[in-house]
Amino acid sequence: MKEFDAIVIGAGHAGCEAALALARTGNKTLLLTLSLDAVAFLACNPSIGGTAKGQLVSEVDALGGEMGVNIDKTMLQIRMLNSGKGPAVQSLRAQADKIEYHNEMKKTLENTPNLYLRQGEVIDIICDEVTEEKIVKTAVGIEYKAKAVVLATGVYLKSRIIIGDYTKDVGPNGFSNAQMLSDSLKRLGIKLLRFKTGTPARVNSRSIDFSQLEIQEGEKDIQSFSFITDEKDKKELDQTPCYLTYTNLKTHQIIKDNLDKAPVFSGLIKGVGPRYCPSIETKIVRFADKERHQLFLEPESVKTNEIYIQGFSTSMPVDVQEDMVHSLKGLENAEIMRDSYAIEYDCIEPTQLNPTLEIKGHKGLFFAGQINGTSGYEEAAGQGIIAGINANLYLKNQPQLVLKRSDGYIGVLIDDIVTKGTNEPYRMMTSRAEYRLLLRQDNADLRLTEVGKQVGLVDEKRYNIYLNKLKQIEEIKEKLAQRVKISDTVYAFYEQNGESVPKESVSIKDMLKRSNIDIFKVNELLKIFDGYSRDALREVNIMTKYEGYLNQQQEDIEKSLKNEKIKIPEDFDYFKYHGLRHEAAEKLAEIKPLNIGQASRVSGVSPADIAVLSVLVKKHLKEK
Repeated sequence: MKEFDAIVIGAGHAGCEAALALARTGNKTLLLTLSLDAVAFLACNPSIGGTAKGQLVSEVDALGGEMGVNIDKTMLQIRMLNSGKGPAVQSLRAQADKIEYHNEMKKTLENTPNLYLRQGEVIDIICDEVTEEKIVKTAVGIEYKAKAVVLATGVYLKSRIIIGDYTKDVGPNGFSNAQMLSDSLKRLGIKLLRFKTGTPARVNSRSIDFSQLEIQEGEKDIQSFSFITDEKDKKELDQTPCYLTYTNLKTHQIIKDNLDKAPVFSGLIKGVGPRYCPSIETKIVRFADKERHQLFLEPESVKTNEIYIQGFSTSMPVDVQEDMVHSLKGLENAEIMRDSYAIEYDCIEPTQLNPTLEIKGHKGLFFAGQINGTSGYEEAAGQGIIAGINANLYLKNQPQLVLKRSDGYIGVLIDDIVTKGTNEPYRMMTSRAEYRLLLRQDNADLRLTEVGKQVGLVDEKRYNIYLNKLKQIEEIKEKLAQRVKISDTVYAFYEQNGESVPKESVSIKDMLKRSNIDIFKVNELLKIFDGYSRDALREVNIMTKYEGYLNQQQEDIEKSLKNEKIKIPEDFDYFKYHGLRHEAAEKLAEIKPLNIGQASRVSGVSPADIAVLSVLVKKHLKEK
């Protein structure tokens, strides 16, 4: 039997981050995957980031993860979404070269010390609750032993694809699935759910009439996902365009005429699908008043002609799919290269997890990614790095890391799924984060680099980049106190920017508080910030413009942290004391919240229950 410190099962986006975190902190780590060709595979949309997801990528990066570094190396195009709105909802999204993204991540894994990559199907996990050792068995009879195991199996557990009335027991893209691991988890007493997702057709770019489509170019001079990416590298990127088209009344009629053939309505699909990323047939039924839906045509790689039709996911029969595609403007003669399909899979009920992503009842067994009921590469990577960090801390017998909701989107994501659970594939959105103005993409390094340093993932190079940014920010902030006299040039500057001219000298800080004036315009006028990085200048600009709102959110956080500090003992008996409603006691006993703050977010627990619980916890501690 081969022995390791830790074993990670699954080499998708969660598994890659978990394995790298473990290996980089000195643990002999085995990464098992069903197929080496599926490492960090972008099975659905060929992109990284998006609304709220961009924040997750930058948080993974700030902690010392790899996703941000990898997409910066392999992107085809980058854009800032919601750039016309406030900074709280702005998120980066990049088109990835699907082939290069996989190649680069696999190369990183292969060249990481302490990390061993192995192809094989895991069929059983045996947990010794006394020694806390786990035995991982593969289909070909190899057994591995480790004290910590991270399951990051994605959508491969008993997965099957569905196209019309055709089904096949495989994973995404036709990769092999894991047929026996679900039963092993059941034997460990772990409750499973059945979820569903889907992917659209890929068409040959040579068969598309791009002259009829709206072009979508990339952007330059915006931040990268990774805080250690050199700005020069990004500016030299030769960006590949995407294109925009729409469904139409003909498309909608084809779908309506064939709804009886749609597995999502016929009952063939049993799994619960994502509400925020529905199939096109679901959209047509749900939004019957809409005359069209926006679709993006996105290249998968510079090494293939395959084009991904974003927003056109379906599980209709192939003949209906072809009619649907040919009804679209610019795609009248499109050649389908890969059919759309839905995919069903097993995942776990995430309320069985602690906020550390360790499963309750089995020390050293962690779960990350879509097996936890989430959707998306970015959500998976965020969980993966936390599971890897905590598996390392568990091995070293150190307190594990719990990110609070006020620390980052990763904290919000994990708190949501382990406290409230989910009845559909969970997707991160900015609206889920109550402190989103503080949890911006641009300041993820300021929030989490110190955390990454403490857990051993942030190296000296990254840490020095962070310290240099902090130093620049402080120097820039000091310069804001300087006053500017109202000369003819300054007078003209205010008028050109549509702002009323001050009657007397004004500080640079007050200049920045004007709606139409930012730090970059001020620097063009005064040349006072030359030599400082664009990232540091952007940071000070946001801090200054939104100072009042940021201070208010910080006050709100400090109030909420009072409840987070009241710990609930592991042995607390919710049924022992009178005063707590039975329904609330049942919910709390099931979730086992770590503190009063988490308890207050459990579904079905009222503010009155929390008031009673606070008193009972204090009474319990006093008795002990």
